[in-house]
Amino acid sequence: MDMLVEFLWPVTIWHWLAVAAILFGIEMMLGTFDLLLIAIAALVAAAWTAFAPGGLGAWEMQLFVFFVTSVVLIVLGRTVFNGLRTGGPGEPTLNKRMERMLGARGTAVGGFSAGRGRVKIGDTEWAAESADGSDIDAGAAIEVDGARSTVVIVRPI
Repeated sequence: MDMLVEFLWPVTIWHWLAVAAILFGIEMMLGTFDLLLIAIAALVAAAWTAFAPGGLGAWEMQLFVFFVTSVVLIVLGRTVFNGLRTGGPGEPTLNKRMERMLGARGTAVGGFSAGRGRVKIGDTEWAAESADGSDIDAGAAIEVDGARSTVVIVRPI
């Protein structure tokens, strides 16, 4: 027990850096954003430990700095920097290949039978269904109205 007390006492910059590294590692696994802010607070406490003058570097003050910085950063993170938590409008169809097909134009490869057939969009052939269940003639221009699994829903133009 005495060895544990000697290891933990007094609290040094290395303790705060270890806490920051552990919290940062857990944050990378969970992606909560809150643990990142608390890890930053641990880094601030480490800086306080390293640069605080005289008696202001005592463990009580280190904990106070850590606590206050954690609370301030979490409040700011949930209010001012709330936009960092959610992805921006960037590319809403990224990695959603079928959703990117909406509005694409192509041609019917063969005639549709019972509302089903194949279309060529760009350089790729796709299984297709007509939007209203009607047949589409071969070579007719089409536009993609929707998608279901790997089948595009098309309508003639």
